[in-house]
Formats: sequence, C-alpha cells, structure tokens
Amino acid sequence: MNLDPPLQAAILLRRYKRFLADVRLPDGSEITVHTPNTGAMTGCAEPGSTVYLRDVDSPTRKYRYSWEMTQNRDGVLIGVHTGLTNRLVREAIESGLIPALQGYAEIRQEVRYGQEGSRIDLLLQGHPSQPDCYLEIKNVTTCDDRSLGWFPDAVSVRASKHLRELMHVVEQGRRGVVLFCIQRDDVQGLRPADEVDARYGQTLREAIKHGVEAMAWVARVAPQEISLYRQVPVVCP
Repeated sequence: MNLDPPLQAAILLRRYKRFLADVRLPDGSEITVHTPNTGAMTGCAEPGSTVYLRDVDSPTRKYRYSWEMTQNRDGVLIGVHTGLTNRLVREAIESGLIPALQGYAEIRQEVRYGQEGSRIDLLLQGHPSQPDCYLEIKNVTTCDDRSLGWFPDAVSVRASKHLRELMHVVEQGRRGVVLFCIQRDDVQGLRPADEVDARYGQTLREAIKHGVEAMAWVARVAPQEISLYRQVPVVCP
C-alpha cells in the first residue's frame, strides 16, 4: 500500500479522549490531530515520540491530520491506524501473498453473519474446492521482550465474541479464520495477551481446538509504504 503523499513527522505531546492527540510540527507550531485507534496503544503513545501524520485535507473533517505511525524508543516504526488493517490484508490476498487464502473468486466486506449480530471483516467465496471462508482481522501494535507480538492490548469483549462466531461457522462446515495483522517489523511470533485479557486467551485456544484457523502476518512499515510480507507463528502456550 503506497502512502501518497508520504507521511510527515511530528513530535507527540499527548494523546487524550481516545481519538485526539496534540503534536508539535517541525516549524514549532502545535496542532490537534485525529487518532484512528481506539485501543490502549501500549508503547505507541509516549510523549516525546516521533509520530507520522497523513494530511487528509478534507473540507468535511474537523482535524486536517491523522496520526498514522509511531516510532518507538528503539526506532521501530509501528502502524497505529486500525482502519488500514482490512485493506492491508485484502491487498495481500489479492496479490497472492497468503497461500492459505487463495483460490476464492469473490471477496466481500462487512457482511452480517453469526448468532450474536456480527459483521465479518472479509467473506471469501467461490473457491472450486473449499467452503466459504469467514475472515476476522485483528490489528497488532504491541511486542514483548521475546519478540512476540500480543493481542489484545486492552480487555475486548468484542474480540472474544468474534471468536465464538467463528467457532459456530466451523460447526456449520465453513472455514473460520482469525488473522493477526502485525503493523511492525520486529516481531517473530504472536501470542494471546493473557495478562491483559485472560478470557480472550482462553477463547482463542478453544477456537483453535474447534478448527478455527489462526495466522499472523507482519508488515513492513515506512512513511512511504506499508505492506504485509511474512508470516509468523501463532503461539498459544
């Protein structure tokens, strides 16, 4: 995914009210920007960090700039815009990057399904030998000292619900897949964050035992471009 024009750097002053942040531009001026991430953003929102902004320049928006990336204290670029996640994964599927998700004739977005009133991120249909595939996508921005990304970064009742929905899909003879999109390039695996949300970790393990497929893909992140490029294992100790 090309980012055109490339993102511009700023210094993070503070994040607040979940959707807002104050930053200092290179010319010394301070502005408020939109934060397209509702999570805790652990390790991504420390004051003084270098952040990267997209100039939306839309007359309908209150805040002209959107916070897209953070450079952490180790110099790692992290994509924080959760709205890009589904686009990154769809682009990877359509380019043939993810072998396990190839061969489907049609990809649909935000399709209603399930027993708990959900919408699936991507529904893959029309494979000559595979059943329909219900693909739930989760954005990952965190990493521990063992180079394992972890999810979620806050308690998420909704994320556990999605796993239950995928288990029902598998029981009905269709494919259920959860794909963790890791928007940082220093990760060698993905684990459930049991210390943050024990219920989610338990539900993920149960889902895998019931046939839900779990996979994780890492993105190269740069101010000019972001794209998935390698798979890492999902580790559930």
